[in-house]
Amino acid sequence: MKIAFIGQKGIPVSSGGVERRVQEVATRMAKMGHEVFVYARNDYTPEKLSEYQGVKIIHLPSIATKHLGTITHTFLASVHAIFKRYDIVHYQAPGPSSLCWIIKIFSPSTGLVATFNSRDEKHQKWGKVAQAYLKFGEFVINKVPDKTIAVSTFLREYSKRNFGNNPVVIRNGSAVNLIGKGNEIKKWDLKKDNYFLSVSRLVKHKGIHYLIEAFKNAQRTGEIPENFKLVIVGDSAHTDDYVSYLKKISGRDKNIIFTGSQWGEDLSQLFTNAFAFVQPSEAEGLSNALLEAMGYGLAPISSDIPENTIVVGQNGLIFENKNIKDLENNLVFAVKNPECIKRLGREAKSNVERNYNWDENALETLQLYGELLMEKHQNFLGFQQRKLS
Repeated sequence: MKIAFIGQKGIPVSSGGVERRVQEVATRMAKMGHEVFVYARNDYTPEKLSEYQGVKIIHLPSIATKHLGTITHTFLASVHAIFKRYDIVHYQAPGPSSLCWIIKIFSPSTGLVATFNSRDEKHQKWGKVAQAYLKFGEFVINKVPDKTIAVSTFLREYSKRNFGNNPVVIRNGSAVNLIGKGNEIKKWDLKKDNYFLSVSRLVKHKGIHYLIEAFKNAQRTGEIPENFKLVIVGDSAHTDDYVSYLKKISGRDKNIIFTGSQWGEDLSQLFTNAFAFVQPSEAEGLSNALLEAMGYGLAPISSDIPENTIVVGQNGLIFENKNIKDLENNLVFAVKNPECIKRLGREAKSNVERNYNWDENALETLQLYGELLMEKHQNFLGFQQRKLS
């Protein structure tokens, strides 16, 4: 099959759950012999890179601003795709998928698929106009594509209730990269099992401000040892004001460490050597960072939003969303019960290995593509027969 992915910033991934999903799935499809193309933004993927692990990269420009970067790149990619005779065009997320009608109208023989990964209009970095547009994108992603994929049962049920759609659930996987000797954490003066880890874009709905306050409170009262640390991995996503706020409330606390965006061996070792993973988000789709942390054997401490609890189940600690005191109590419990945390980590690892696998994701997605193309072929033959009769 000739397959194109539209809506991601690009590959190889340096940040972003959408980009992680596209990379993991696209590279596997390429290894299986399919001709795979990923549209990339020049401000994300180096222009000199034309191929990655068998996946061909198509570079197109964009207006690189918070509100126009995604939509302008998606528009150009959609127009470009009309002329490339792809078997499948696969859009990512509600925002980019708002333009998938371009393929539907101008290349109707192409199989059109979109992945509903998150209720993006709930993300607090967006203003009212952007939120309204993303809500429109939710409508389109559930009504226009030939097939819609939901990354969780929660999103499938949301689609059923609100749009009368029944997406196919294909879960994200857990990308674990056990490499290196562990020396990378020394650059931040870290020791194994002596820090909480959080990995996310630094946007308000990720709830990092709740985590900082809870951690500071627990250390202030002496419930968490004074040499124990909180490591926050991630950077601004056009949210510089929020990043400045996080650093302000952190003060000069030497135990709260901002590493910026990390990937490759550095990120792997930050996961490998952490004590536990904290996910304080107010809204999610299916968090790749949470899945990766569990895949590394880290016990998750997460907010009780359904998008988190569906993944964590009984394999972690759950606190009330936005409740700083409840989060603080769970951090303290974790530190005082290390054997329990290790056991939960082992159970979390087993959970994601059983239920969240990128190999299975790629195979299930390819099966969906095949079924869709068969349906289109049969519909075309039926149309031709009716026309002749």
